[in-house]
Amino acid sequence: MESGRIFVTVLDEWCLARSMSVKSSWYASELRRELGVRNRLWARGRVYVESYGTVPVIVYAPADHPTDHPEGTLLSARAPGRIERHGNFFDGSYAAICANKEWMRRLDKIHAQGRALPKAESGRKWRELDSSMSSDALLMNVFCAPGVAEAAAVRLTLGVDGEGLPEFGWKARVPLASGRFDRTEIDMRWGGLLVEAKLTEGDFQTRAARVVEAYRDFDAVFERELLPRVELRAARRRTVVEFAEEFTQEWEQPGARSAFETNEVAREFQAGIVARARETEPAEGGYAGYQLIRNVLAAYAEGASFCVLHDERRPDLRETWFAVMAAVKSAEIRVRCKVMTWQELAVLTPERLQEFLDLKYGIATCGGADAAGAVNEDSS
Repeated sequence: MESGRIFVTVLDEWCLARSMSVKSSWYASELRRELGVRNRLWARGRVYVESYGTVPVIVYAPADHPTDHPEGTLLSARAPGRIERHGNFFDGSYAAICANKEWMRRLDKIHAQGRALPKAESGRKWRELDSSMSSDALLMNVFCAPGVAEAAAVRLTLGVDGEGLPEFGWKARVPLASGRFDRTEIDMRWGGLLVEAKLTEGDFQTRAARVVEAYRDFDAVFERELLPRVELRAARRRTVVEFAEEFTQEWEQPGARSAFETNEVAREFQAGIVARARETEPAEGGYAGYQLIRNVLAAYAEGASFCVLHDERRPDLRETWFAVMAAVKSAEIRVRCKVMTWQELAVLTPERLQEFLDLKYGIATCGGADAAGAVNEDSS
């Protein structure tokens, strides 16, 4: 009887993890599709390329543009009398970034998928924040915009004290049980607030239990039995010759079929074969929501608060957030953790930035900006 209950519990956990994965994939792909359409319109008149692949991504490059009002703008060092702009950034935010060496360094991170992109005419290597899908670019668009970091409404909403500016790509020191530290990167640190930014990412990642449980404060902060669990299997590309008989004969069916229909049947059948083979491979237990677990532990070690910023079109990410928060032992730690949508934050920003976020990202604000205590437009 006991073994039966254990089996049901394991099955429930597997079904939950599977459901979360499917939902995350669907919501993420739908948002990518919408952003792709919006950025094809936004990219007109701007310097950009499209990535290779069936679902291309718009990637922008900085460029010089003519301007009749150079006062208060970032003039191009290469072309006097022209303003330097970047298609992936709000003009005010980009000018502020270029005027701050620490912020500017964040733009130097090389794009991990650079080979999937056409070469830039200038010979410049593509950067991570050139991508229209980059959550880090969105984060800097918002918090580097003039007046946003100084706005009392923004600071009060996020619980930020002090007069310092946001730090992007901050290296935390999360203690491990071994006495060493995980120097994980936090998207933004602003005073005593750590921020994880999400846009089109599939999920909060998964990690093997042995990795997650190696953090020094893991059991002090979390009830491990309540955290969302997954089974992790080693990914291995299988070749056709491993299933030669099935691949060459089993999917063939009699009757007239177009070449397209035949190929679709073949792909579906072959995918099923690979999936069944994958189920036979050895697996190890792991945790879903790894980035949340790790960042809560980082906030605990630093005595800081933690906030996740995500799009309201990604309810799957919010579900994972609450699943992880339900496992936090201390109420004092839970109140230091918060979740917020870009839409809720956008209400507090200048009107021109709101227009940019709406056009480029579809981040429409709810209600009037004045009623929410938005930043005065003159500050942008």
